[in-house]
Parts: sequence; C-alpha cells; structure tokens
Amino acid sequence: MAHDILTAVRGLVEEAADILQLTPTEVARLVNPERIIEVSIRLRMDDGSEQVVQGYRSQHSSLLGPYKGGIRFHPDVTREEVMALSLLMSLKCAIAGIPFGGGKGGVRINPKSLSRAELERLSRAYIRAIAPSIGERVDIPAPDVNTNGLIMAWMREEYEGIVGHASPSIVTGKPVERGGSLGREEATGRGGLIIMQELFHKLEKKRTPQSITVAVQGFGNVGYHFARLAEAAGYTLVAVSDSKGGVSVPKGLSVASTMQCKREKGSVSGCYCKGSVCDVRLGKPVDNTALLELPVDVLVPAALENVITKQNAGRIKAKYIIELANGAITDDAYPILEKNGIVVVPGILSNAGGVVVSYFEWAQGLQGYYWSLDEVNMRLKETLHIAFGQLWDVHTTHTISIAKAAYVAAISRIIAGMRVG
Repeated sequence: MAHDILTAVRGLVEEAADILQLTPTEVARLVNPERIIEVSIRLRMDDGSEQVVQGYRSQHSSLLGPYKGGIRFHPDVTREEVMALSLLMSLKCAIAGIPFGGGKGGVRINPKSLSRAELERLSRAYIRAIAPSIGERVDIPAPDVNTNGLIMAWMREEYEGIVGHASPSIVTGKPVERGGSLGREEATGRGGLIIMQELFHKLEKKRTPQSITVAVQGFGNVGYHFARLAEAAGYTLVAVSDSKGGVSVPKGLSVASTMQCKREKGSVSGCYCKGSVCDVRLGKPVDNTALLELPVDVLVPAALENVITKQNAGRIKAKYIIELANGAITDDAYPILEKNGIVVVPGILSNAGGVVVSYFEWAQGLQGYYWSLDEVNMRLKETLHIAFGQLWDVHTTHTISIAKAAYVAAISRIIAGMRVG
C-alpha cells in the first residue's frame, strides 16, 4: 500500500506537470526527494532486552524553505511511504504560501505494544539518530500518526541536550506549556472547515449551512475537531465513524454527545446521539465502507489513506469531498469522481491548516513572542483564504477541476523556485 500511495502521488504530480508543460528534468526534481535518511534504532525494552527498529526521514524539497513534516510510529511505515508523504508536504506548504519544503519521518514499530517508558526511549533514540540532519532552519519535525505533543516535548528536550542550548522551534506540535502554539491541536480540522466555507461561498451561496449534510469518516483529532466546528457553524452532521464502525443519524447527530459516548464505550458504534440524548432509535449503524457511499452533500475522509479508489468511486453519492486524510483518494479515482460531477478539494489544501499553524508555532518560537488564540485563528483564516483564491484563479484560468487546480497551483510555486535557481 505504501508503494501505491507513492505511485498515486507521483501520478497526480505528473498530470499537473503536463498542464504546465514542464520539462522531464523539472518533473524528476518534483517527484524525487533531495535526501532520504535511514537509521537503525536500538530500543531497550523494560525487561532489559533490546529491539532494533528501522527509522526514516525523507527531506523532499528545500527550495522554498526548511523541510517540514510529521513523524509517525506505525508497523507499516516504509521508505516509499515517507517519500510520498514528504512530496505531499512540499505541495501543501507551497499551496498554503508558507516558507517550508516537505519532509516526513517514521519508525516501523507498533507503538501500542510499548510502555510509556519504552515510547519515551524510542522517541529520544529516533531524534538522536536524525539530529545531525535537522535543525530549526533545516528540518522541523511535527506529530503525525501515533505521535503527539508529549512525544514532541521529549524530542525537543533530547535535541537540546545534544546541541547544548535552547531550541524551541526544533519541533512543532508541542504542548503549549512547552512552547507550543494555541490553536495547533484543532488547526487541521479548523482549516478543513475554512476551505469548505470558501468553496461554498463560490458554489452554494443560496444554501444555508443547516441544509447541507456532512459525513465524516474518522473521529480522531482531525475528524472530531472538523465535525465539532462544522456543527457550531450550523452544518448538519449526519454520520461519523472510527476504526470500529460508525453511526448514521439522518436528522443530525450531536458531536459532543457522540464523543462522550465514544469515550465511555471505546467506539462511536452505537452512539446515536441527538442533543444530549443517545438512543438507538435515532439512527442506524454504518461501517466505514458504507459511510463513504451515503447520499450526503459533503463527504470528509479524515482517517485513512486509499479509501476512495477506482473500485468504489462510482458509488460515491456526495456532491463534495473535503479530503482531510493524506492520500485518502487514489489517483485512479479522480477521473471517475470528476466524470460524475463530484467536486474534490484535495488534502494538500483542505488539511493544510495543521502545517500553517505549525509554521506559526515555529515563528513564535524563533521570536520568543507568542500570539493569542484569536490571532492564530485570524491568521489561519487569512492564509487559507488567500490560498483558496489562488487555487480558484488557476481553476478558472485553465478550466480544470478544483482538484487538478490545487496541484497546478502548488507545483507552479515550487517550479518558480526552481527556475530562480
């Protein structure tokens, strides 16, 4: 599957490159990372034994600024996966107009099998292994799958011990108490909502938010905050799911009550919540596959890669897809969705809120001056408004789909950097 996402991302880039009539050399520079770091990490276990696990860091492009991207701990991490995700990060930073290039790292391990002490030793060992290749103005890691603010705090502390001085911007996504930014935790979900509202300002001016139905696949940090903020903005959330299944409440569910139910039960499956009431008579169960095919206005894949493929794209009934998970839509699904008139905003823009606020955190750390939550959210909205406007200009100028326009807009910015050099 990791190879599939690399192939898919490269396919999307090459299609956009054709529109821009790029040279073979420019395409090669786009699809290949500048550097891939591979490390073997010795991890001491609590029982005194030792494991050796494989770690990676792909540094895709430094044309627009330092490398930027998350670190994931997962048993399926591969070299090809981090290559693909670092390329997506370059595109995401470019379309958002922030001065970073893409990076992505990972360790091939199941972190759920580790104790807290083992997880801390792994986090510190990984940052020691890649420390010679990162820095506040070189490569700035962040959380990703199975990593969080606490792990970032450990990594910052370990790196500072190596270099012998404070380095508050060496990683982002830290707890606020350890130099993190207000608004970072919800930034990806908030950014997705901002982009959805920008899209509807162009295409759905006559409809009220209450009349627009939304289904969210993935009720983790990103999907939950998107759903919570969308509900607060008046949109009708009719279905959510997590890895164990989901619920459909056609008249609209309560995000807060559903999350409370999930915390109590361990899954949203069976949480048919409207207002403060959770009652099985309010809705019906839905699995992750069926949720994708519900007849809703907006589908938000916010969990896994490769969930919309050429096999199921023809069964998607939503009018709009806001991609919040990296690589949720495969390259061979896009033509089918486009043929069926489904408007897709790809993740390189719709989930860029996280890296935008990571940029804000990095800047605040370098300056030693931290912003209020209102200022963070205001700057995020302004940044994404400008980015969407540029995408829309490409969409109308080239008469291409919004999805293609996102890739063309991002690649145009990177190519401009290449041609200057």
